[in-house]
Order: sequence, then C-alpha cells, then structure tokens
Amino acid sequence: MEYKETNEYKYYENKKNWDFDTFNIEVEKLTNWDMYEILRNITNSKSKVLDLGTGGGEKVIKHFPSYLSEIIATDFSLSMIETAKNNLKKSKRSNIKFMVMDNLNMNLKKNYFDVVVARNTKIDPKQIYEVLKEGGYLIVRGVDKYDCYELKKIFGYGQGYFDDTQISIKDYNNIINANFKNTELVFIHEREYYDNYESLYEFLKIVPILNDMNDKNNIDERKLSKYVEENIYNNKVRLLRRYYGIVAKK
Repeated sequence: MEYKETNEYKYYENKKNWDFDTFNIEVEKLTNWDMYEILRNITNSKSKVLDLGTGGGEKVIKHFPSYLSEIIATDFSLSMIETAKNNLKKSKRSNIKFMVMDNLNMNLKKNYFDVVVARNTKIDPKQIYEVLKEGGYLIVRGVDKYDCYELKKIFGYGQGYFDDTQISIKDYNNIINANFKNTELVFIHEREYYDNYESLYEFLKIVPILNDMNDKNNIDERKLSKYVEENIYNNKVRLLRRYYGIVAKK
C-alpha cells in the first residue's frame, strides 16, 4: 500500500496545521529538556538543519534560530506543506524552505546537514545518518504509549496503548544500530491545563491521542466526563503528557 492510501496520510491531509494557540493551554514543564535550546547550543551561522515532520511549519518558524544558514523542513502531507508555505509568507523568515517528502524515502544530499530534527514523526535512522555530516547531530522528540496514559486507561485504547515495546525504546535502539554514537534517551514529563471540559474535548478531536489516526473522532463523553471529574486542579482540567527526547551524534 502506498503511504498516500494510509490512514496516517489521510489524517494529516485533513488536519492541515498544528496551531493549538486557540485552546489556551497552560503548560507546566517537569523535565529540564528543551530541543530548541539544544538546537541553539549546537549550531551557528554556517549550520544547515533538516526538520522532519514539520506539519504546518509553526514550530520551525517560531523556534528555529534565524541565524542558521539553511533550514529545509519537510512533511509527507501536501496540505501541511501548503499551510507551512502560507505561514512562511506571513513571517519575515528567509532561511527556510518547505518541501513534501516521506521520511522513510528521503531524497536529499548525502553528508549535507549539520543537524536533523524529528518531532512526533516516524524516522529511518540509517537514512538520517547518510544525510548528516560527520559529527552532525540527530535530535528526536516524540510521544508513545504512556502519554496521557491515565486518560487512555479510562477509554481502554489510544495511540500506542497496546504497543509491546514503546516507540521511544524502538527509536533509541534503531538509532544505535544505525551507528550513531553518544546516544542519550530522556523521558520528558509535562502537565497541560485546559480551561474546561469543552476545551479538552475539542483538543482530543483533532490530535491522535485517542483516535490513533483513524480520524473517526468518536469520543465517549461519559468516559471523558469521568476523567475530567478526577483531574480538576485549580478549576482547570489537567492532562499529564509524557514525551521522550533523544540526542545522538554521527
């Protein structure tokens, strides 16, 4: 099956962007790990950076340093890249190029990039290794089965819920097997606070936490109400997020 026929591709084609500012989410960081700070610390004005799974480009436009020599940001969804290009027009950034590309079938120059960044997306570490310069870095940030785990337990399903091995562990092992060195895996914890039940409900309708990219968006309101009742803090609904970060060097 071609990737354009998969539920995952159709899911992202329908979403078109990942700008969640309208949800007014408060974030409490519990782990001292920031991929953008790491990116700033390992780059300079000559650095070339590849961003995989860029979505609508909001993160790369807002958080990637303006001093970088070149940024190529890719996504396999044409709709996402169209959104990203429109967002780029509104910004004053001139060092970013958006393009459609499947992470698992990369068609880029070998030994070209100083850093590859991958956020919440599938990767092939061997292909990433080939496009990185010697001494270049891979930075990964993702989610797996324990993200929103209390919520998933109430529903009895969700993204990665039935995985025997966490995606974080798979990525870590695959990166090591691709001959990267100095590979470090960090588990990241954050608390998100939503204004009310309705805000969380609308958020869950558009992110692959419960629906696992099947795009049915069928959320059992009784189960969600149970979660909300058990997770009210200071008049807001709390959601515990669990991510993972990996930094590796070629």
